[in-house]
Amino acid sequence: MMNRLLPRIVLFRKEVIQLWKAFWARETPLYLKAATLFAAFYLVNPFDIIPDVLPLIGWVDDLILIPLMVSWIVSRLPVPQPAYARTVNGRARRP
Repeated sequence: MMNRLLPRIVLFRKEVIQLWKAFWARETPLYLKAATLFAAFYLVNPFDIIPDVLPLIGWVDDLILIPLMVSWIVSRLPVPQPAYARTVNGRARRP
């Protein structure tokens, strides 16, 4: 079980860092920034699908839904383009 869980934890950590950087980038669409805020709000909000007051069961929805939301948002981030993608006669030029 740990062999499957550890890579997912490492991937989640990388996705959170990527999401943090994308949140402050100008190129990130507004709806993805709103979804990021919603995920953060859902994590700290006391009103969940399953309340956190119930021991263990209340935390399970957070442990499942937050990584799913983060993965969904990261999968929809725009792919960064190279700064000088256009070329003329084999030489890079500014757009």
